[in-house]
Amino acid sequence: MSVTQQQVLDSLAKIKSPRGVALTNANVLSAISASDGKVFFSINVDAAEARAWESVRAEAETAVRAIPGVTTAMVALTAERKPGSAPPPPQPSRGTPGVQPAHAHKPPAQGGAQSPMARQSEIPGVAAVIAVASGKGGVGKSTTALNLALGLRDLGLKVGLLDADIYGPSVPRLTGLHEKPELDGERKMIPLRRFGLAIMSIGFLVEEETAMIWRGPMVMSAVTQMLRDVAWGTLDVLVVDMPPGTGDAQLTLAQNVPLKGAVIVSTPQDLSLIDARRGLAMFRKVNVPVLGIVENMSYFQCPHCGTKSDIFGHGGARHEAEKLGVPFLGEIPLHMAIRATSDAGNPVVDSEPDGPHAAIYRAIAGQVRDQLKGVIAAA
Repeated sequence: MSVTQQQVLDSLAKIKSPRGVALTNANVLSAISASDGKVFFSINVDAAEARAWESVRAEAETAVRAIPGVTTAMVALTAERKPGSAPPPPQPSRGTPGVQPAHAHKPPAQGGAQSPMARQSEIPGVAAVIAVASGKGGVGKSTTALNLALGLRDLGLKVGLLDADIYGPSVPRLTGLHEKPELDGERKMIPLRRFGLAIMSIGFLVEEETAMIWRGPMVMSAVTQMLRDVAWGTLDVLVVDMPPGTGDAQLTLAQNVPLKGAVIVSTPQDLSLIDARRGLAMFRKVNVPVLGIVENMSYFQCPHCGTKSDIFGHGGARHEAEKLGVPFLGEIPLHMAIRATSDAGNPVVDSEPDGPHAAIYRAIAGQVRDQLKGVIAAA
């Protein structure tokens, strides 16, 4: 059953804003995206009024989910301070996890304000959540995340993979999966399965060509939903493929679940290492253990003569790891097989399990597993 924008508006018209007028007449709604049972929009208010609107946002999301044919609903609260107005005073954060007013990103005030990290809670059934991150795009982070997950699988662990790169989800292409997730009896999304992994991506919910023009709160809401509204089942490790940088998605993940560690992916050259250093510093600032650094595209080995060429330099990530006092997890070459299998949706650890590249990923996975042993065993 197709859901239309008018159905959504009719449902929202029954909700009153804090000012007492219908939500549809309050001049706060963004454009509404409604297709294939998926509804996305935001409520845009002044930051000074944000707290009064939090219950309205939750009520709107509940109302939209009740529309026949709606399978996914994401409603974000976007709170911005008007030019020239004073910022709202810091207050303890209460309300819907993952959707906070704009000032919730600022450090808590001294003298009793609750830390954003106090909202952390475990995902039922998931022993350890780890992030695979990079300071910049184009370093092969998603390919590394998927093959790391497969390496952990090969070590006998139950593994899930969450693609949290809202603006550029790569996991659908890397896994060859393009189906839409179904809902279970509790209206939670059932992750897709391939290669023995439980897999979820925003790319399963929107078309590949769709431009994700979302503000920060919308990104935060989407990440929270993919963490909390997915029936992950029992997992030893949930690997989260993060978007590049140190923005809303990273902060939301760190505030939402107690991350057991982060893997930083970088190429050898200085430009990439500068950004990798920023990413590492961010995780340390929010008390997330850094499991180590991976040097991707470490060298090119000619498939004909075997000669190695350091196209992007070599050893930079290892030196950076030594300088920063974190483990160096390994070097992954720039090789046609890794690129070709990734583009074909058959990652190299699964399609060439006895090859040298699969062995490298499994060795990296082994070091990650060893650092998580205590957490997994306790769970």
